[in-house]
Amino acid sequence: MMKELTANQLRQMYIDFFVSKGHHQISGASLIPENDPTVLFTTAGMHPLVPYILGQEHPAGNMLVDYQKCIRTGDIDAVGDPHHLTFFEMLGNWSLGAYFKEEAIAYSFEFLTKHLGIDPERLSVTVFKGDDEVPRDDVAAAKWESLGISKDRIYFMPREDNWWGPAGETGPCGPDSEMFIDTGRPACGPDCKPGCKCGKYFEIWNDVFMGYRKEDDGSFKEMARKCIDTGMGIERTIAILQGKKSVYETEVFQPIIHKIEALTGKKYGENEEDDISIRIIADHVRTSCFILGDQKGMAPSNVGQGYILRRLIRRAVRHGKKLGIQEHFLSGLAEVVLELYSAAYPELDEHKDFIFTELEKEEAKFSDTLVKGEKEFEKMLPNLLKGNSREISGRLAFKLYDTYGFPIELTVELAKEHGFTVDEKGFAEAFEKHQQISRAGAEGTFKGGLADNSEATTALHTATHLLHKALCVVLGGYVKQLGSNITAERLRFDFNNPAPLTKEQIKQVEDIVNEQIQKDLPVICETMTLEEAREQGAAAQFDAKYGEKVKVYSIGDFSKEVCGGPHVEHTGNMGKFVIKKEQSSSAGVRRIKAVLEK
Repeated sequence: MMKELTANQLRQMYIDFFVSKGHHQISGASLIPENDPTVLFTTAGMHPLVPYILGQEHPAGNMLVDYQKCIRTGDIDAVGDPHHLTFFEMLGNWSLGAYFKEEAIAYSFEFLTKHLGIDPERLSVTVFKGDDEVPRDDVAAAKWESLGISKDRIYFMPREDNWWGPAGETGPCGPDSEMFIDTGRPACGPDCKPGCKCGKYFEIWNDVFMGYRKEDDGSFKEMARKCIDTGMGIERTIAILQGKKSVYETEVFQPIIHKIEALTGKKYGENEEDDISIRIIADHVRTSCFILGDQKGMAPSNVGQGYILRRLIRRAVRHGKKLGIQEHFLSGLAEVVLELYSAAYPELDEHKDFIFTELEKEEAKFSDTLVKGEKEFEKMLPNLLKGNSREISGRLAFKLYDTYGFPIELTVELAKEHGFTVDEKGFAEAFEKHQQISRAGAEGTFKGGLADNSEATTALHTATHLLHKALCVVLGGYVKQLGSNITAERLRFDFNNPAPLTKEQIKQVEDIVNEQIQKDLPVICETMTLEEAREQGAAAQFDAKYGEKVKVYSIGDFSKEVCGGPHVEHTGNMGKFVIKKEQSSSAGVRRIKAVLEK
């Protein structure tokens, strides 16, 4: 008979089992990958262990076990149903050359049947059926059969179902074997099997047999050091052990849901539309707490991982308002999350002040925007419903963004709730047209934005190149110059960014610019085609103005831009760069005014 375990009990039982088999417990990896801010969070513990799979010795040995934090960013829009999560916990055990398939399968079978109490007759498994590059996994199939899994419950599946990796273009990879519990539901048809969406089979564990390395030429070579990586999702496992229909019915979500019920007066389970909002809030707040409270930590922003975090928080706020919550509520829910998880993940308690502060800041920043945007959408709705089309034009979606700062993602979500789609391509075109108008307006006073060619103006013009690059370094490569205006006294620089810069970001930008000035970098001008300039990575604004040949100014190895204006020959005598003001120019456009002090 299956044991009804809580998440805490399952974590401890799993760790104890593998420690008894000679594994050493290690700490779970950070959600945020080392030295790679472009990766939107790790989704498995494989990433930090790749060097050890390839041959390095792990300080804890060659048999490891842990529980770890994982995020799937691709599931954000699916969250709201009873099953999808953005954050989940994964139990994992590894062999770094110590044992391979047969031992890993034996461990999995023993833990599932002897420790979790799952009837072997309810277990079905899948193994790799082979292809032109890698043979069929008969070893795994034979091992499962030897343990008592009958042949009719062993399914050979193709690469898209039973192959893991590599994490990048090349690297360790291999076939896997997935374990499923038969829920007892009738088969949906003669082809019903593990992996079917009908719900008859519930995946509970996955053993990855890391025996190959994908090479640069696309071939797969067997590795001398064969390794094991496994994964069992805690939330899904306790749901099936407890006989729950959904992970949201388990103790990892119920306290959060009870808090939402107290805030809203709604009762979970009574109204499906309310339930969707409750699940979205519960999931997104939990995920946000883990991102903010990670060992490396991070704040909401407009790029990369920070934008995923911002999107989660804002979606939670929107569904809170939808349920009738008027006051700020996220930090109160965060307290519940920390009570649930701080014992297992002490870093949450260590970063609790940061978690609460960032949630409160982001919620306050977005609440006014949300109210105004939703009111405007409601005004538009009657006219939209009168029309024959069920698509909201890109122009209207851009109006919500430009006038009210309403994110396109939420416009899409609102539209879906009323039976509409959004012309997202049209939105992108409207956004680009807006940028072009902003650029033209910013340049209207002086040709190229320059008042004259004096020494002071030339130095400030060179400083705009350094400023542009510094903003890209601090905020992200998405930053584009939308206009400039330069006199002998100051520079004015417009760029795309929907939020004000923090004091820390302004200081970072100043420091980066001044560092380049102090290096006394040479400024070199070259003439080439626009295509050649782009191939060299030069930043190019206002493409329509360029002729067949363009001038490209390089400031040391720091900045390279297509430009026609005058520049200093070396940066050393420009003076000290000081940002005097950072402010809004228009929706989504920020303006910096700066000077060079001698």
